[in-house]
Amino acid sequence: MKNSLKKRERIAIANQQIQQDILQKRRVHRFIKWSLLALFIGIAVGTSSSFFLYALEWVTTTRIHNAWLLYALPIGGLLTGLIYFYFGKEAAKGNVLLLEAITDPEKKIPFYMAPLVFIGTLISHLFGASAGREGTALQMSATIAEQIARPFNIPASHRKIVIRTAIAAGFGSVFGTPFAGIVFAFEILCKRDFSLFSLWSVSLATFVAHTTTHFIGPDHTTYVIENLPKFSINTIFLTLVIGIIFGVCAWLFVHSMETSKSLFNKIKYPPIRPLLGGIALVVLMSLLETRAYEGLGIDQIVRSFQTPAFPTAFLLKLGLTVLTISAGFKGGEVTPLFFIGATLGSTLSLLLPIPTAFLAGMGFVAVFAGATKTPLACSMMAMELFGIPYGIYALPICLIAVFVAGKKSIYTV
Repeated sequence: MKNSLKKRERIAIANQQIQQDILQKRRVHRFIKWSLLALFIGIAVGTSSSFFLYALEWVTTTRIHNAWLLYALPIGGLLTGLIYFYFGKEAAKGNVLLLEAITDPEKKIPFYMAPLVFIGTLISHLFGASAGREGTALQMSATIAEQIARPFNIPASHRKIVIRTAIAAGFGSVFGTPFAGIVFAFEILCKRDFSLFSLWSVSLATFVAHTTTHFIGPDHTTYVIENLPKFSINTIFLTLVIGIIFGVCAWLFVHSMETSKSLFNKIKYPPIRPLLGGIALVVLMSLLETRAYEGLGIDQIVRSFQTPAFPTAFLLKLGLTVLTISAGFKGGEVTPLFFIGATLGSTLSLLLPIPTAFLAGMGFVAVFAGATKTPLACSMMAMELFGIPYGIYALPICLIAVFVAGKKSIYTV
């Protein structure tokens, strides 16, 4: 009897050990599989980001040397509208489709999203629309990641990790801010699906993508802030004030976008929307008699760190960007939000006893934070772009801006 019990115990222990070994092998296999997937996604996304940034530089240079291209913007808008209407209706959702894919495992990202948004964005910038580049980078990255993940037989329930990995890699590589990209991927849609495993996949792909883009080029823009304000009660009070101002600006952008989209949606035939929007943009930009608001406006952003911006610059960029995106032009809103925030902050230096560059930098990240509801990612971006000490100011300013801007974001309107 005792021998029989001992034998059963030995068998039970052996079975338990076998199960542990099997479980350990599964964990190792899972780790290797996801590491390889993250590595491939990072290399592919980093390469595509470089290719996209070089293409964007080329069309921007072409537009600058051929001012007449602005007058062809309505034709470019019509072309974009026709392409999306007849070949990519689902892809027209843009970044919203990526968020839907995170929440709904059955939601598919069409393979044609990447080439369509790439072509659409180049059209926008070639003819001078006031658009960004982040939307394109994220959508291209997600499409590429979906195709790479297919041979790995990823379960539907884990597709959200693939999408988050793509979002982080795309964001981090196109802006040169890998840490902000990682935080952004989790913060953009706060769900209780965070794990060390998903963090590893997202982080590995993001740093590989960033390194790849850094190696291939082009170089990212450098923003310089030389002095931090002295810490005092007055500084704390002014931090609260500028956080509120940036939050109001973000609220204005989001709600203007919502209103403008609803107006354009009343036009039943979608390709006409960017055609009419293009005509309006040509008229407005011609009346302004300046090319400062065409395209990304990187030069204007850099200049806003050096000297106070023209007081209405942020409002003009806001209005032109709202018109551009709501009409159906492609590219995204993030870089224009950087422009809006930086020029608003720069203008505030005319009224407040705070250095111009510091206010421009805080506006750069805070208006973006308010419009996207990502204060942690934007604070991380401030540290990566301007230096670690600036995070101490960026975090409370971004949190205040997010609170003041309200619940809606550019991804929910």
